[in-house]
Amino acid sequence: MKKFLDKDFLLSTETAKELFHKYASKKPILDYHCHIDPKEIACDTQFENISQVWLGGDHYKWRIMRSNGVNEKYITGSATDREKFQKWAETIERAIGSPIYHWSYLELKRYFGYEGVLNSETAEEVWTLCNTKLHEKSMSVRGLIKQSGVTLICTTDDPVDTLEWHKKIKEDKSFDVQVLPAWRPDKMLNIEQSSFVDYINQLSKISNISITSFAALKKAFQKRLAFFISLGCRATDHALEYIMYAPSSESEIEKIFAKRLKGNVLAKEEELKYKFAFMLFAGKEYSQNDLVMELHYGCKRNNNTSVFDKLGPNTGHDCISNFAPSGEVADFLNALDSTDQLPKTIIYSLNPNDNAIIGSILGCFQNDSALSKIQQGSAWWFNDHKTGMIEQLTSLANLDILSNFVGMLTDSRSFLSYTRHEYFRRILCNLIGGWVENGEYPYDIKILSRIISDISYDNAVRYFKFKL
Repeated sequence: MKKFLDKDFLLSTETAKELFHKYASKKPILDYHCHIDPKEIACDTQFENISQVWLGGDHYKWRIMRSNGVNEKYITGSATDREKFQKWAETIERAIGSPIYHWSYLELKRYFGYEGVLNSETAEEVWTLCNTKLHEKSMSVRGLIKQSGVTLICTTDDPVDTLEWHKKIKEDKSFDVQVLPAWRPDKMLNIEQSSFVDYINQLSKISNISITSFAALKKAFQKRLAFFISLGCRATDHALEYIMYAPSSESEIEKIFAKRLKGNVLAKEEELKYKFAFMLFAGKEYSQNDLVMELHYGCKRNNNTSVFDKLGPNTGHDCISNFAPSGEVADFLNALDSTDQLPKTIIYSLNPNDNAIIGSILGCFQNDSALSKIQQGSAWWFNDHKTGMIEQLTSLANLDILSNFVGMLTDSRSFLSYTRHEYFRRILCNLIGGWVENGEYPYDIKILSRIISDISYDNAVRYFKFKL
């Protein structure tokens, strides 16, 4: 029987072990999509205890605590951090088979040197060990980033953000990890939201453009995007319920926009026409500025409305959508490609049933302007576990070129989540190593080592054109 979480964790063949230990594990980490707070990096926050860094804002953990019957008081409520940690310890001992179990132990081992087992009985021991360690300077936010081998981070930022913390980080020569803003204009897109008109007013103020028309909105978009680019932005991201092909005329969009600014509710068809026009304009702007467009869809959000009213979004009440917009995605990309304005694009669906759909779309729009210009994103959110990663990697290999894949991201709010890159790399090496040992690919270590290094790190550097 193998020892739990030993040096060959998830590596079942000699080739897999060689690929991971000699190549994948040696590469630094590039986190091109996450949700961490740049303020905490600028201020080099030192966490007081393990609950703050481990449980605060982590809706992955919150969901399984609820599944274990934990009262909300001990999840997002008024309980002390120690009480919340106890409930987490009581939960994780039952989370057999969960990727969160693996992530948690990788974090305990890599950052705190803990080799034991966390459960209800050892909670006090682990609490004391971790909290003592967290008071060391090397465990500040910047210390965690540095010891993780991270070279670059892209946060997720709204167009109205002043990016003041990014400026401070950039000006601080004592910290050599790049922290770049990523453009996330969801609030400009979601015209149906009750907060849309108020948001447009915010955008008007910060852009100093009176947004009384869709044409004016586009000017504000361009002005704010230029500001983001001035601070190193290379990535853009859109959270979509789905992509809908709904062409219309400029005059029609202006009427729809004017109607919404007056506070009127739009018909669904009007909403979709606006969103298509907005995304088409955005894609053209990204192409002109040589930015990467990331499209995340397949998520149905805020399903538990009673809890949403109390806690708000991003609290663990979202689910996978069963809508598979294969034709609409292809038509959207074609609308941009037909005018030679299709940017480099990464497509993610939260629904694993969409893997083959996305893989088949990629080949329709590849050309020599970039290596695998259109990418399938890594297994995302409910899929970033062993099974989901293997399925995504295998499907991508079947339908496109796996070797050109831009690899893993954390999509996280925690500074301990960088071990997810290790988890991904072990699974990648085991998959490819298995193909080699099964006679499905030759044992050519020169090529294999390059493939592993590229997927782990180098492809993302080239694809986004980061300057490292």
